[in-house]
Amino acid sequence: MKSKAYMNPYLAGLILGLVLLGTIYITGRGLGASGAVKSVALSSIVELAPEHTANTTYLKEFSETHDGPLKDWLVWEVIGVVIGAFFSGVLSNRVGLQLERGAKVSEVTRIGTAILGGLLFGLGSQLGRGCTSGSALSGMGVMSFGGIITMLAIFGSAYAFAYFFRNLWLK
Repeated sequence: MKSKAYMNPYLAGLILGLVLLGTIYITGRGLGASGAVKSVALSSIVELAPEHTANTTYLKEFSETHDGPLKDWLVWEVIGVVIGAFFSGVLSNRVGLQLERGAKVSEVTRIGTAILGGLLFGLGSQLGRGCTSGSALSGMGVMSFGGIITMLAIFGSAYAFAYFFRNLWLK
């Protein structure tokens, strides 16, 4: 069976913007994904190392103000994104395991750089107090100057670095 064509990116962007505005209107805050990972990671540390938590101010404050990852709406948001992506893949006939890589990139290099990139992105999201969706999209949704600067920095650096790595992907 042939897979369906992707949605028009401008229409998808418009729908994403409407979802973002609806989220801000209903919940009073924007979308985000890194907060879910942070909630799960810190809750795990609190449960597995209570003595360390008691001796660490940040973890102690976190444990006093959070009731666990299952009561954090960002965790449910990420779970919903995964489930929604799966159903979208099923409806579009795109479900399957596939490793996308350039002709000059080995599978090991591709997986290793993806893991390294994910770790760096996670670190950057915590240093910047939010990921792309939290800082840039939600920030721009409320016309925050910081959100606009974040979006410009993300896309500007992506274009700048793409020049150096494009030969790995192109034949």
